[in-house]
Amino acid sequence: MNWAEPYGPLIGTGVRVLTWNVWGEQGPYAERAGRIEKVVRDLAPDVVALQEWAGQRLGFEHTTAIRAEAPVAVLSRWPIIRQEDRLLPGGPPPREKGGVLPGRALFCELDGPRGPLQVFSVMIGAYRLSDSQARQEQVRALAAFVHEVSSRRHPTLVCGDFNAPPDSDEMRMLTGRSATPVPGLVFYDAWEVAGDGGPGCTWSNANPWARPGLYPDRRFDYVLSAWPRAGGAGHPVRCEVVGDGPEPASDHYGVLAELRY
Repeated sequence: MNWAEPYGPLIGTGVRVLTWNVWGEQGPYAERAGRIEKVVRDLAPDVVALQEWAGQRLGFEHTTAIRAEAPVAVLSRWPIIRQEDRLLPGGPPPREKGGVLPGRALFCELDGPRGPLQVFSVMIGAYRLSDSQARQEQVRALAAFVHEVSSRRHPTLVCGDFNAPPDSDEMRMLTGRSATPVPGLVFYDAWEVAGDGGPGCTWSNANPWARPGLYPDRRFDYVLSAWPRAGGAGHPVRCEVVGDGPEPASDHYGVLAELRY
């Protein structure tokens, strides 16, 4: 190995990836849908991972989704050549006392212009502050799913709403700060690597749609990328919180990341 260039010459091109929980059809949906469309159009991402998706295609030619409770979707400028989805169980069923919603994960392999790109859109269903144990179970199921269907040769991105802050046990499992659910499977947090150094909150009391929940400000939404591939493919180079203007379109803000590709 060349320790000066462990990945070889670094790739100079990139992929723009947006993840966003768009809050289904809640609130004044017709008005919000127009704002969502404008934000996405102005950002011009190559790939969009949506949670609580309400069927918007947003001008993308290639779209696939799980149509179920808390549906997730992947929208892409490039063909989707393979896809699978998985329920992420954890904890007792919702109707039981203390029950939690299961998570959902959608995997899509994209036929990108510089080789396959593997994208997961994820919704961790356990949303209460007290649901960390259930979220950990869902994260373990997610890690097993990623290990099962993806290749370590190609960039792998896991994007979505985890309902958990970066210092939680469930996120520490994914970022290598505690024992990983699958040996060797660890992710970079795009905000941590390439954000502006601020808290990056995507659930914020500055957002009038989130404020009634009386939750503390938290970073719940992530673009995670597996260990960089050859040329540094998948390494985050820029990351920002989006959709946080004076008239937010959802109860969550989105995250836009650019990664080497």
